[in-house]
Amino acid sequence: MRRIPAPQRPRRTLERLNRTLRRSRDTLRRLPRRQIHRTSLRRRLLFTTIALAAFAVFAVASWSTLRAHMQAVAILRILSGQPVPALLEPALAVPITTEDLNFSVPGSDGAVQTVRARQYLPSDRKHAPAIIVLHGVHHLGIDEPRLEAFATAIANCGVRVLTPELPDIKDYHVDAGSIRTIGESAKWLAKQTGGPVGVVGLSFSGGLALVAASEPAYTPAFKFVFAVGSQDSMQRVTEYYRTGRDVRPNGSVEELKPHEYGPLVLEYEYVEDFVPKNDVAAIRTVLRAHLYEDTAAEKSSMAALSLEQQAEAKALMDTKSDKTQALLAASDERHARELAALSPHSRLATLNVPVYLLHGEADNIIPSAETLWMARELPPTTLKAMLVSPVISHIDFESSQPTVLDQWRLVHFFARVMQAAEAKR
Repeated sequence: MRRIPAPQRPRRTLERLNRTLRRSRDTLRRLPRRQIHRTSLRRRLLFTTIALAAFAVFAVASWSTLRAHMQAVAILRILSGQPVPALLEPALAVPITTEDLNFSVPGSDGAVQTVRARQYLPSDRKHAPAIIVLHGVHHLGIDEPRLEAFATAIANCGVRVLTPELPDIKDYHVDAGSIRTIGESAKWLAKQTGGPVGVVGLSFSGGLALVAASEPAYTPAFKFVFAVGSQDSMQRVTEYYRTGRDVRPNGSVEELKPHEYGPLVLEYEYVEDFVPKNDVAAIRTVLRAHLYEDTAAEKSSMAALSLEQQAEAKALMDTKSDKTQALLAASDERHARELAALSPHSRLATLNVPVYLLHGEADNIIPSAETLWMARELPPTTLKAMLVSPVISHIDFESSQPTVLDQWRLVHFFARVMQAAEAKR
Protein backbone atom coordinates (compact mmCIF):
# COMPACT_ATOMS: atom_id res chain seq x y z
CA MET A 1 0.00 0.00 0.00
CA ARG A 2 1.33 3.43 -0.91
CA ARG A 3 2.54 5.50 2.03
CA ILE A 4 0.83 8.87 2.31
CA PRO A 5 2.76 11.77 3.90
CA ALA A 6 1.26 13.60 6.83
CA PRO A 7 -1.37 16.15 5.70
CA GLN A 8 -0.02 19.65 5.11
CA ARG A 9 -3.38 21.37 4.75
CA PRO A 10 -3.31 23.45 7.98
CA ARG A 11 0.17 24.84 7.23
CA ARG A 12 -0.66 25.70 3.62
CA THR A 13 -3.91 27.30 4.70
CA LEU A 14 -2.05 29.56 7.14
CA GLU A 15 0.50 30.53 4.53
CA ARG A 16 -2.23 31.55 2.06
CA LEU A 17 -4.11 33.50 4.72
CA ASN A 18 -0.96 35.31 5.84
CA ARG A 19 -0.28 36.40 2.27
CA THR A 20 -3.87 37.67 1.95
CA LEU A 21 -3.60 39.61 5.22
CA ARG A 22 -0.36 41.27 4.11
CA ARG A 23 -1.88 42.32 0.76
CA SER A 24 -4.91 43.78 2.54
CA ARG A 25 -2.69 45.77 4.90
CA ASP A 26 -0.47 47.03 2.05
CA THR A 27 -3.52 48.06 0.01
CA LEU A 28 -4.84 50.13 2.88
CA ARG A 29 -1.51 51.94 3.26
CA ARG A 30 -1.21 52.78 -0.45
CA LEU A 31 -4.71 54.19 -0.96
CA PRO A 32 -4.92 58.01 -0.95
CA ARG A 33 -7.17 59.10 1.83
CA ARG A 34 -9.14 61.47 -0.40
CA GLN A 35 -10.20 58.52 -2.60
CA ILE A 36 -11.75 56.50 0.16
CA HIS A 37 -14.34 56.73 2.79
CA ARG A 38 -11.87 55.98 5.50
CA THR A 39 -14.22 54.67 8.14
CA SER A 40 -16.20 52.42 5.83
CA LEU A 41 -13.18 50.87 4.13
CA ARG A 42 -11.28 50.34 7.33
CA ARG A 43 -14.29 48.64 8.86
CA ARG A 44 -14.61 46.36 5.86
CA LEU A 45 -10.91 45.54 5.92
CA LEU A 46 -11.00 45.03 9.67
CA PHE A 47 -13.93 42.64 9.29
CA THR A 48 -12.11 40.76 6.52
CA THR A 49 -8.95 40.54 8.61
CA ILE A 50 -10.81 39.21 11.65
CA ALA A 51 -12.75 36.70 9.55
CA LEU A 52 -9.60 35.45 7.84
CA ALA A 53 -7.73 35.22 11.13
CA ALA A 54 -10.63 33.32 12.70
CA PHE A 55 -10.73 30.97 9.75
CA ALA A 56 -6.99 30.38 10.09
CA VAL A 57 -7.33 29.51 13.76
CA PHE A 58 -10.30 27.23 13.03
CA ALA A 59 -8.46 25.48 10.19
CA VAL A 60 -5.52 24.62 12.43
CA ALA A 61 -7.48 23.82 15.58
CA SER A 62 -10.05 21.63 13.85
CA TRP A 63 -7.82 19.58 11.54
CA SER A 64 -7.92 16.63 13.93
CA THR A 65 -11.72 16.94 14.06
CA LEU A 66 -11.98 17.17 10.27
CA ARG A 67 -9.68 14.17 9.89
CA ALA A 68 -11.77 12.14 12.37
CA HIS A 69 -14.93 12.92 10.39
CA MET A 70 -13.24 11.91 7.14
CA GLN A 71 -12.19 8.65 8.78
CA ALA A 72 -15.71 8.10 10.11
CA VAL A 73 -17.29 8.59 6.69
CA ALA A 74 -14.78 6.25 5.04
CA ILE A 75 -15.18 3.50 7.66
CA LEU A 76 -18.98 3.68 7.64
CA ARG A 77 -19.07 3.49 3.86
CA ILE A 78 -16.90 0.37 3.96
CA LEU A 79 -19.20 -1.23 6.54
CA SER A 80 -22.26 -0.43 4.46
CA GLY A 81 -20.69 -1.96 1.35
CA GLN A 82 -20.21 1.34 -0.47
CA PRO A 83 -17.01 2.52 -2.21
CA VAL A 84 -14.88 5.12 -0.47
CA PRO A 85 -14.70 8.39 -2.47
CA ALA A 86 -11.22 9.23 -3.77
CA LEU A 87 -11.24 12.42 -1.68
CA LEU A 88 -11.46 10.34 1.51
CA GLU A 89 -8.91 7.68 0.61
CA PRO A 90 -6.04 9.54 2.36
CA ALA A 91 -7.98 9.10 5.62
CA LEU A 92 -7.45 5.34 5.27
CA ALA A 93 -3.94 5.42 3.85
CA VAL A 94 -1.79 3.97 6.64
CA PRO A 95 -0.15 0.68 5.53
CA ILE A 96 -0.92 -2.23 7.87
CA THR A 97 0.03 -5.84 8.45
CA THR A 98 -2.03 -8.52 10.15
CA GLU A 99 -0.80 -11.30 12.36
CA ASP A 100 -2.48 -14.18 14.18
CA LEU A 101 -1.26 -14.86 17.68
CA ASN A 102 -2.02 -16.61 20.93
CA PHE A 103 -1.46 -15.08 24.35
CA SER A 104 -1.89 -16.54 27.80
CA VAL A 105 -4.10 -15.16 30.57
CA PRO A 106 -5.13 -16.57 33.96
CA GLY A 107 -8.35 -18.57 33.88
CA SER A 108 -11.12 -18.56 36.47
CA ASP A 109 -9.81 -21.79 38.02
CA GLY A 110 -6.25 -20.50 38.26
CA ALA A 111 -5.09 -22.45 35.22
CA VAL A 112 -3.58 -20.68 32.23
CA GLN A 113 -6.02 -19.88 29.42
CA THR A 114 -4.86 -19.37 25.84
CA VAL A 115 -6.61 -16.66 23.85
CA ARG A 116 -6.56 -16.81 20.08
CA ALA A 117 -6.42 -13.33 18.55
CA ARG A 118 -5.58 -11.30 15.46
CA GLN A 119 -3.71 -8.00 15.37
CA TYR A 120 -4.06 -5.34 12.71
CA LEU A 121 -0.85 -3.33 12.96
CA PRO A 122 -0.26 0.08 11.33
CA SER A 123 3.22 0.83 10.04
CA ASP A 124 4.10 2.96 13.09
CA ARG A 125 2.94 0.38 15.60
CA LYS A 126 5.22 1.70 18.33
CA HIS A 127 3.36 5.02 18.67
CA ALA A 128 -0.06 3.93 17.44
CA PRO A 129 -3.02 4.14 19.83
CA ALA A 130 -4.65 0.78 20.48
CA ILE A 131 -8.17 -0.59 20.71
CA ILE A 132 -9.82 -3.98 21.08
CA VAL A 133 -12.76 -4.94 18.87
CA LEU A 134 -14.95 -7.75 20.24
CA HIS A 135 -17.01 -9.88 17.90
CA GLY A 136 -20.67 -10.55 18.56
CA VAL A 137 -22.51 -13.86 18.85
CA HIS A 138 -21.44 -15.47 15.58
CA HIS A 139 -19.88 -18.83 14.79
CA LEU A 140 -17.12 -17.28 12.65
CA GLY A 141 -15.76 -15.28 15.59
CA ILE A 142 -12.75 -13.16 14.60
CA ASP A 143 -12.95 -14.53 11.04
CA GLU A 144 -16.37 -12.96 10.42
CA PRO A 145 -15.95 -10.80 7.25
CA ARG A 146 -17.71 -7.69 8.61
CA LEU A 147 -15.50 -7.73 11.71
CA GLU A 148 -12.38 -8.13 9.59
CA ALA A 149 -13.43 -5.20 7.38
CA PHE A 150 -14.15 -3.03 10.43
CA ALA A 151 -10.82 -3.83 12.10
CA THR A 152 -8.89 -3.30 8.85
CA ALA A 153 -10.50 0.09 8.20
CA ILE A 154 -9.73 1.33 11.72
CA ALA A 155 -6.14 0.10 11.48
CA ASN A 156 -5.77 1.92 8.14
CA CYS A 157 -6.45 5.09 10.14
CA GLY A 158 -3.29 4.44 12.18
CA VAL A 159 -4.86 2.62 15.15
CA ARG A 160 -3.56 -0.71 16.40
CA VAL A 161 -6.46 -3.18 16.59
CA LEU A 162 -6.67 -6.45 18.51
CA THR A 163 -9.56 -8.86 17.95
CA PRO A 164 -9.49 -11.57 20.62
CA GLU A 165 -11.70 -14.59 20.12
CA LEU A 166 -14.38 -15.28 22.70
CA PRO A 167 -14.99 -19.05 22.37
CA ASP A 168 -18.27 -19.05 24.31
CA ILE A 169 -19.70 -16.07 22.41
CA LYS A 170 -18.54 -17.71 19.17
CA ASP A 171 -20.60 -20.79 20.09
CA TYR A 172 -23.68 -18.72 20.98
CA HIS A 173 -23.18 -18.87 24.76
CA VAL A 174 -23.36 -15.55 26.62
CA ASP A 175 -21.68 -16.33 29.93
CA ALA A 176 -19.29 -15.05 32.59
CA GLY A 177 -16.24 -16.69 31.04
CA SER A 178 -16.26 -14.10 28.28
CA ILE A 179 -16.17 -11.25 30.83
CA ARG A 180 -12.88 -12.58 32.15
CA THR A 181 -11.47 -13.03 28.65
CA ILE A 182 -12.41 -9.45 27.75
CA GLY A 183 -10.86 -8.02 30.90
CA GLU A 184 -7.68 -10.07 30.60
CA SER A 185 -7.34 -9.17 26.91
CA ALA A 186 -7.55 -5.48 27.81
CA LYS A 187 -4.87 -5.96 30.47
CA TRP A 188 -2.66 -7.84 28.01
CA LEU A 189 -2.89 -5.18 25.28
CA ALA A 190 -2.47 -2.34 27.80
CA LYS A 191 0.76 -3.99 28.96
CA GLN A 192 1.97 -4.29 25.37
CA THR A 193 1.27 -0.65 24.56
CA GLY A 194 2.08 0.97 27.90
CA GLY A 195 -1.33 2.49 28.55
CA PRO A 196 -5.09 1.84 28.72
CA VAL A 197 -6.87 0.81 25.54
CA GLY A 198 -10.29 1.44 24.04
CA VAL A 199 -12.67 -1.50 23.85
CA VAL A 200 -15.37 -1.79 21.19
CA GLY A 201 -18.03 -4.41 21.90
CA LEU A 202 -20.61 -5.54 19.35
CA SER A 203 -23.99 -6.88 20.45
CA PHE A 204 -23.87 -8.86 23.72
CA SER A 205 -20.07 -8.42 23.84
CA GLY A 206 -20.61 -4.70 24.40
CA GLY A 207 -22.62 -5.32 27.56
CA LEU A 208 -20.03 -7.82 28.79
CA ALA A 209 -17.26 -5.27 28.11
CA LEU A 210 -19.06 -2.78 30.36
CA VAL A 211 -19.28 -5.43 33.09
CA ALA A 212 -15.54 -6.11 32.74
CA ALA A 213 -14.73 -2.37 32.85
CA SER A 214 -16.67 -2.06 36.12
CA GLU A 215 -14.48 -4.65 37.85
CA PRO A 216 -11.56 -3.05 39.78
CA ALA A 217 -9.07 -5.64 38.50
CA TYR A 218 -9.70 -4.54 34.91
CA THR A 219 -10.75 -0.87 35.12
CA PRO A 220 -7.20 0.58 34.77
CA ALA A 221 -6.76 -1.20 31.42
CA PHE A 222 -9.83 0.46 29.85
CA LYS A 223 -9.44 3.80 28.10
CA PHE A 224 -13.11 3.79 27.06
CA VAL A 225 -15.90 1.38 26.11
CA PHE A 226 -17.86 1.73 22.89
CA ALA A 227 -20.94 -0.55 23.06
CA VAL A 228 -22.89 -1.14 19.84
CA GLY A 229 -26.39 -2.63 20.09
CA SER A 230 -25.77 -3.97 23.60
CA GLN A 231 -27.81 -5.08 26.60
CA ASP A 232 -28.29 -3.29 29.90
CA SER A 233 -30.39 -6.01 31.56
CA MET A 234 -30.31 -9.58 30.28
CA GLN A 235 -33.51 -10.30 32.18
CA ARG A 236 -35.31 -7.49 30.38
CA VAL A 237 -33.99 -8.66 27.01
CA THR A 238 -35.14 -12.24 27.59
CA GLU A 239 -38.58 -10.94 28.58
CA TYR A 240 -38.64 -8.95 25.33
CA TYR A 241 -38.09 -12.20 23.42
CA ARG A 242 -41.31 -13.53 24.92
CA THR A 243 -43.47 -10.40 24.77
CA GLY A 244 -42.08 -8.18 22.01
CA ARG A 245 -42.22 -5.30 24.52
CA ASP A 246 -39.42 -3.43 26.25
CA VAL A 247 -40.20 -0.62 28.68
CA ARG A 248 -38.19 2.56 28.24
CA PRO A 249 -36.90 4.59 31.22
CA ASN A 250 -39.63 7.22 30.70
CA GLY A 251 -42.33 4.56 31.11
CA SER A 252 -43.27 4.30 27.45
CA VAL A 253 -43.12 0.90 25.80
CA GLU A 254 -41.09 -0.08 22.76
CA GLU A 255 -43.00 -2.68 20.79
CA LEU A 256 -41.17 -4.59 18.08
CA LYS A 257 -41.47 -8.17 16.88
CA PRO A 258 -38.35 -9.95 18.15
CA HIS A 259 -36.10 -11.85 15.77
CA GLU A 260 -36.23 -15.63 16.25
CA TYR A 261 -32.47 -15.58 16.73
CA GLY A 262 -32.82 -14.25 20.30
CA PRO A 263 -34.97 -16.96 21.87
CA LEU A 264 -33.13 -19.65 19.90
CA VAL A 265 -29.85 -18.54 21.48
CA LEU A 266 -31.48 -18.92 24.90
CA GLU A 267 -32.77 -22.37 24.02
CA TYR A 268 -29.33 -23.40 22.81
CA GLU A 269 -27.70 -21.95 25.94
CA TYR A 270 -30.02 -23.80 28.32
CA VAL A 271 -31.24 -26.69 26.18
CA GLU A 272 -31.43 -28.93 29.26
CA ASP A 273 -34.34 -26.75 30.43
CA PHE A 274 -36.38 -27.60 27.33
CA VAL A 275 -35.95 -31.30 26.57
CA PRO A 276 -35.36 -34.53 28.52
CA LYS A 277 -31.79 -35.18 29.64
CA ASN A 278 -31.27 -38.05 27.20
CA ASP A 279 -32.22 -35.79 24.27
CA VAL A 280 -30.00 -32.81 25.14
CA ALA A 281 -26.98 -33.68 22.97
CA ALA A 282 -29.03 -34.56 19.89
CA ILE A 283 -31.30 -31.48 20.09
CA ARG A 284 -28.32 -29.20 20.75
CA THR A 285 -26.73 -30.45 17.51
CA VAL A 286 -29.83 -29.46 15.53
CA LEU A 287 -30.05 -26.04 17.20
CA ARG A 288 -26.35 -25.40 16.59
CA ALA A 289 -26.67 -26.16 12.88
CA HIS A 290 -29.74 -23.92 12.66
CA LEU A 291 -27.98 -21.00 14.38
CA TYR A 292 -24.87 -21.52 12.24
CA GLU A 293 -27.16 -21.36 9.17
CA ASP A 294 -25.74 -24.69 8.02
CA THR A 295 -28.77 -26.06 6.17
CA ALA A 296 -27.14 -29.33 5.15
CA ALA A 297 -25.98 -30.10 8.70
CA GLU A 298 -29.40 -29.18 10.09
CA LYS A 299 -31.18 -31.56 7.72
CA SER A 300 -28.79 -34.44 8.40
CA SER A 301 -28.86 -33.97 12.20
CA MET A 302 -32.65 -33.67 12.16
CA ALA A 303 -32.92 -36.88 10.11
CA ALA A 304 -30.81 -38.69 12.73
CA LEU A 305 -33.36 -37.94 15.46
CA SER A 306 -36.14 -40.20 16.57
CA LEU A 307 -39.67 -39.14 15.71
CA GLU A 308 -40.20 -37.94 19.28
CA GLN A 309 -36.97 -35.94 19.20
CA GLN A 310 -37.91 -34.42 15.86
CA ALA A 311 -41.18 -33.24 17.41
CA GLU A 312 -39.23 -31.68 20.30
CA ALA A 313 -36.84 -29.90 17.92
CA LYS A 314 -39.66 -28.55 15.75
CA ALA A 315 -41.49 -27.32 18.85
CA LEU A 316 -38.40 -25.36 19.96
CA MET A 317 -38.08 -23.81 16.49
CA ASP A 318 -41.59 -22.43 16.96
CA THR A 319 -40.53 -19.79 19.49
CA LYS A 320 -44.02 -18.25 19.60
CA SER A 321 -45.95 -21.37 20.64
CA ASP A 322 -47.53 -21.25 24.09
CA LYS A 323 -45.54 -24.28 25.23
CA THR A 324 -42.19 -22.84 24.14
CA GLN A 325 -43.07 -19.46 25.67
CA ALA A 326 -43.83 -21.15 29.00
CA LEU A 327 -40.53 -23.04 28.88
CA LEU A 328 -38.64 -19.83 28.10
CA ALA A 329 -40.27 -18.04 31.05
CA ALA A 330 -39.40 -20.88 33.42
CA SER A 331 -35.81 -20.96 32.14
CA ASP A 332 -35.41 -17.21 32.60
CA GLU A 333 -36.61 -17.47 36.19
CA ARG A 334 -34.32 -20.41 36.90
CA HIS A 335 -31.26 -18.51 35.64
CA ALA A 336 -32.16 -15.04 36.96
CA ARG A 337 -29.02 -14.68 39.07
CA GLU A 338 -26.80 -15.81 36.22
CA LEU A 339 -28.46 -13.37 33.82
CA ALA A 340 -27.97 -10.53 36.30
CA ALA A 341 -24.23 -11.26 36.39
CA LEU A 342 -24.11 -10.73 32.61
CA SER A 343 -25.82 -7.32 32.83
CA PRO A 344 -24.25 -3.86 33.14
CA HIS A 345 -27.41 -2.79 34.97
CA SER A 346 -26.72 -1.57 38.53
CA ARG A 347 -22.95 -1.42 37.83
CA LEU A 348 -22.85 1.74 35.76
CA ALA A 349 -23.62 4.42 38.35
CA THR A 350 -20.08 4.21 39.75
CA LEU A 351 -18.26 3.49 36.47
CA ASN A 352 -15.53 6.03 35.76
CA VAL A 353 -14.44 4.66 32.37
CA PRO A 354 -15.69 6.86 29.48
CA VAL A 355 -18.57 5.25 27.58
CA TYR A 356 -19.98 5.66 24.06
CA LEU A 357 -23.34 4.05 23.29
CA LEU A 358 -24.73 3.38 19.81
CA HIS A 359 -27.92 1.48 19.01
CA GLY A 360 -30.03 0.81 15.96
CA GLU A 361 -33.54 2.19 16.24
CA ALA A 362 -35.06 -0.92 14.65
CA ASP A 363 -32.94 -3.47 16.51
CA ASN A 364 -35.11 -6.55 17.10
CA ILE A 365 -32.39 -8.68 18.72
CA ILE A 366 -31.47 -6.30 21.54
CA PRO A 367 -34.01 -3.46 21.60
CA SER A 368 -32.77 0.13 21.63
CA ALA A 369 -34.50 0.78 24.97
CA GLU A 370 -31.51 -1.03 26.51
CA THR A 371 -29.16 1.78 25.50
CA LEU A 372 -31.57 4.35 26.96
CA TRP A 373 -31.47 2.49 30.29
CA MET A 374 -27.65 2.51 30.26
CA ALA A 375 -27.56 6.20 29.42
CA ARG A 376 -29.88 6.92 32.34
CA GLU A 377 -27.68 5.11 34.86
CA LEU A 378 -24.28 6.35 33.67
CA PRO A 379 -22.92 9.51 35.32
CA PRO A 380 -22.90 12.54 32.96
CA THR A 381 -19.13 12.72 33.22
CA THR A 382 -18.81 9.10 32.11
CA LEU A 383 -21.32 9.01 29.25
CA LYS A 384 -19.48 10.82 26.45
CA ALA A 385 -22.01 10.22 23.67
CA MET A 386 -25.19 8.26 23.02
CA LEU A 387 -27.06 7.78 19.75
CA VAL A 388 -30.07 5.70 18.74
CA SER A 389 -29.95 5.77 14.96
CA PRO A 390 -32.37 4.70 12.20
CA VAL A 391 -29.37 4.19 9.92
CA ILE A 392 -28.54 0.84 11.54
CA SER A 393 -30.58 -2.10 12.82
CA HIS A 394 -28.65 -4.42 15.15
CA ILE A 395 -25.05 -4.16 13.97
CA ASP A 396 -26.00 -3.95 10.29
CA PHE A 397 -26.97 -1.02 8.12
CA GLU A 398 -30.64 -0.56 7.31
CA SER A 399 -31.74 -0.90 3.69
CA SER A 400 -34.07 2.11 3.99
CA GLN A 401 -32.89 5.54 2.91
CA PRO A 402 -31.88 7.60 5.97
CA THR A 403 -32.09 11.37 5.99
CA VAL A 404 -28.98 13.51 5.59
CA LEU A 405 -29.32 14.58 9.23
CA ASP A 406 -29.48 10.94 10.38
CA GLN A 407 -26.33 10.15 8.42
CA TRP A 408 -24.55 13.21 9.79
CA ARG A 409 -25.40 12.28 13.39
CA LEU A 410 -23.92 8.82 12.87
CA VAL A 411 -20.79 10.21 11.22
CA HIS A 412 -20.31 12.78 13.98
CA PHE A 413 -20.83 10.15 16.67
CA PHE A 414 -18.30 7.80 15.10
CA ALA A 415 -15.83 10.67 14.64
CA ARG A 416 -15.95 11.28 18.38
CA VAL A 417 -15.09 7.63 18.98
CA MET A 418 -12.13 7.88 16.58
CA GLN A 419 -10.90 10.97 18.42
CA ALA A 420 -11.23 9.12 21.71
CA ALA A 421 -9.21 6.21 20.29
CA GLU A 422 -6.39 8.51 19.22
CA ALA A 423 -6.40 10.75 22.30
CA LYS A 424 -3.70 10.32 24.91
CA ARG A 425 -4.69 9.47 28.45
